[in-house]
Parts: sequence; structure tokens; C-alpha cells
Amino acid sequence: MTNWAGNITFQARAVQRPSSVGELQGLVARGTKVRALGSGHSFNTIADSPGELVSLGGLPQEVELDAAAGRVKVTASVRYGELGRRLHEQGYALRNLASLPHISVAGSIATATHGSGDANGNLATAVTGLELVTAGGDLVRIDQGEELRGAVAGLGALGIVTGVTLEVVPTFEMRQNVYEGLPFETLCERFDEIMAAAYSVSVFTGWRGPLVDQVWVKRAPGEEEPDWSWATPAERPRHPVPGMPAGPCTEQFGVPGPWFERLPHFRPEFTPSSGEELQSEYLLPRRHAAGALRALMGISERIAPVLQVSEIRTVAADELWLSPCYREDVMAVHFTWVKDTPAVSRVLALMAERLAPYEARPHWGKLFGDTPEALRAGYERLPDFRALVRRYDPAGKFTNDFLDRHVLGS
Repeated sequence: MTNWAGNITFQARAVQRPSSVGELQGLVARGTKVRALGSGHSFNTIADSPGELVSLGGLPQEVELDAAAGRVKVTASVRYGELGRRLHEQGYALRNLASLPHISVAGSIATATHGSGDANGNLATAVTGLELVTAGGDLVRIDQGEELRGAVAGLGALGIVTGVTLEVVPTFEMRQNVYEGLPFETLCERFDEIMAAAYSVSVFTGWRGPLVDQVWVKRAPGEEEPDWSWATPAERPRHPVPGMPAGPCTEQFGVPGPWFERLPHFRPEFTPSSGEELQSEYLLPRRHAAGALRALMGISERIAPVLQVSEIRTVAADELWLSPCYREDVMAVHFTWVKDTPAVSRVLALMAERLAPYEARPHWGKLFGDTPEALRAGYERLPDFRALVRRYDPAGKFTNDFLDRHVLGS
């Protein structure tokens, strides 16, 4: 088995597909090394196991709305595209979504995956409770205090998450417009103004010249279309990757639609890519935005030849221990690379060096060139997380090489 991109071949000796939580509990209790397998959208070995992988796709897919409490409980393997549709039909919404609706809830929150928006936290910030099977096969719930803040973006290290409770809000409509011709220096100089233009803003660039390629602006009710003199509205529908057909992308030109059909860049009924790509992402304190952008432009001749497209977003601060947004508003710079691992790895090593002065942290589920020591140094609550792991998994049943090297330090 491989991940979605095909750059990782899983080393697990078996993949188990339980059809009930009780069956999962028995598998975990009997196993020596076990990890959950989500939708396969990680690009490194974070999801692998030296023993067994467990797919939760066979569990009953449940979406239980508690309107009075403003919460919804979902099976961990439910994907955001399906969850969004079902919530909207009942009059509710999530505050934010990632660019892809095809990813699973549990896998996304475990790695602090995010969308965009000055006031929008990453997807894990919506979590108000977790149910998970721990090393002894027990089903436990975590739903309060510091323990929850440590467990939500938990990288699969505490157990197999079976259910997630999320905060919901009343459903809402959005409009999406695409702009072109924004000068790169204007982005650097007016970064706060540009990213504050709407509920969610994404900037796409190939790092190939003085202009960024596109700015995708997603407006909530009451927000006006930006009055920018330095960028022009696109004349036809756009795909984030230049030259690609726009059919798989969500509706543009300000056509109103429900939140779950505008916040993602891609429609759930389309496969956004064939998997012929690699991905990386760095998140860094927003106060460093201009300096970091200029540092990346300084190595554009190395980035551009192996790049398909890069996306720049903003994410609000949170209190989650292993979130790259812990107590700091951040700028996130995402890279969709060509599928050439040796060439991309050379660029990642250089990128880690150039971004180090800006306190950049890589996305947990994507490729990066940072050393384990540098990565661990970026998380002040890591000692607390290690203590939490020892309490829930004292024998290391849910660990793997990635966690041992980059997180647990063993």
C-alpha cells in the first residue's frame, strides 16, 4: 500500500478493517504496534506503522447533531465534504474548511491541518471532544481542559480516535472571486490589508516573477468585494495551478453558494489531482510575513523549477500544544511540488535554512528538510505532550519511527 501521492510505501505487515468499535478494541488490545490509516493525504511516514495499520472506513458513518449544544459528533473517518453537506441540510456549518474536502476529520485534526482566514483557527480548533481506543483496548473520552488541548492535534500518538465532537454554527452563504496581477512587493508591503480583505483569502504564486498568479477571495454575508487598485478580477474561471482546467474548482465570479461549496478550492465530486505531486508547508509567526516571503523569493531560481504552485494563507492563534499556531497568528506557505523526491529534497534543505530565522515550523503531515532537533525546539509544550503520551501509551504501541525521531526524541 502507498499513500495518496504514491511517494510513501507503507511498511506495516497488515491493514485491518474492523466493522465495529468493539472489534477495533480487540485488535488494539492484542496488537504490539498499531496506527490509524486515514485518507492517505500525508506525504511523509507519520501514518506508517512497523506493525499493523487500522482503517476505520468500515465503521458505521455517523453524524449526530446536537443543535441545542451547538455541536456535532462524527465518526473519525467521515470526510469533510460529506460532513459539510449533511450539516448544511440541517441548517448548520463549520467555521472553516481546508482547500480539499476529500480529507478525513480525524486525520486532519491530528496534524493541525487548516484553511485560511485571519479569524479562522485550524480545523482542530473546532474540536470539543475526542473518543479513542487506548493501548489496553479501552474506549475513553477526552473533553475538557489542558488534556484536550494536548490530545487534539495528537499525531495519532495517544490511541486510535473513533469519534470527534465539533463545534458548529448556523449555516451561511459565501461568494468567491479570483484576482490576478498582484505585484509581489505589494503583497509584502500590504500583507495585513490583503489577507484581511475577506473571511478567507488565499494567494497563489509560482515564485517566477514580479507578480503573484492569483488571489482567491471568499466573502461571507455583509463583506463587500475588495476595492483594489493593484489587482484585477479574473476574466474566466481559474484553477490554482496555471494551465489546469477549472472544472474541478468551486464556483467563482461571486456566485453565492453554501459555505461547504465555497470554502474549499475543489469540489468533492472531482479528484483534484492524479497524485502526481509532493507537498510541503511552513507556518511561521505572522509578524515575520514580509521577511519570510522575501527570503523565499531570494531562492526562487531553486524553487520554481520543481514547483507546480505555492499557496499563502493566514491562520489564527490557538491553544493546542502541537499546533504550529500555538498562541501566535501565523502565515502558512504551502508548496505543491513536481513528483521528483531527490530534487525536491534538495530544495527543502535550503528552504529550512532560509526560513529558520523566521521561526518557521513545517506541517506535520508534509515533506520538510528540518532536523528533528530543530523541529522539536519549536514546540514549548512538547515536554507536556510527551508526558501525556506516556500516560496513555506507556509501552509505545502507537509510536513509529517518525514520532520517535521528530517528537518523542527516543
